[in-house]
Amino acid sequence: MPYLGDMAFLKKIMSNKNQIKLEPKKFYHIYNRGNNGDYIFFKEKNYLFFLEKYGYYLYDYLDTYAYSLMQNHFHLLVKVKTRQELFKVIKRDFISIELNKINLSVSKIISEKFRRFFLSYSKAINIQEKRTGSLFEKPFKRKLVNNPKYLKNLIYYIHFNPVLHKICKNINDYDWTSYNLILSKQKTKLKRKQTIDLFENELNFKKYHSIKQNFNNINDLIIEF
Repeated sequence: MPYLGDMAFLKKIMSNKNQIKLEPKKFYHIYNRGNNGDYIFFKEKNYLFFLEKYGYYLYDYLDTYAYSLMQNHFHLLVKVKTRQELFKVIKRDFISIELNKINLSVSKIISEKFRRFFLSYSKAINIQEKRTGSLFEKPFKRKLVNNPKYLKNLIYYIHFNPVLHKICKNINDYDWTSYNLILSKQKTKLKRKQTIDLFENELNFKKYHSIKQNFNNINDLIIEF
């Protein structure tokens, strides 16, 4: 059921300044962290709740290739769905937006979906932790990945994040990245096959992740503080 029918919203999101535009069929590295670097995950169940909320708000808008959830930040590698796919869900979720306006507002609409996702998750965490105020920094960060050959290195970087931050010694030792899920048979909306195909096959995927990679080629795609 559509939950927003106000044309004033369209004017608002089209007038607001934003970061890099989120455009159909393009890859992005998306990152956010806790406000002032504070925790965004306090209990084990929070990681799963985060993924569930992310799926509810954004799986219809984005194809997700990789993720890493750390105690005070997260990383996502996503590909925005096609214009035809977006057209259907935008008309469902934002029923009052005129057909000829959709192409102009796709990026802002996806940003709005992220805002709703962060707000929904934050409200639950604030109740759990008896805290108030913003949980996440604003705005969330995004980097356009316009060179396909860097995708493998970026996927490795995302999966390597727990090792990079000295949480574990091996990539497959950490539960809250997409690495083990990609190699599993577990049901998922993650783009498992498409991710494996970037490495040609599962064997190469494992081999690539077993060798410490150099991030020099993707410095401009890495989002860290």
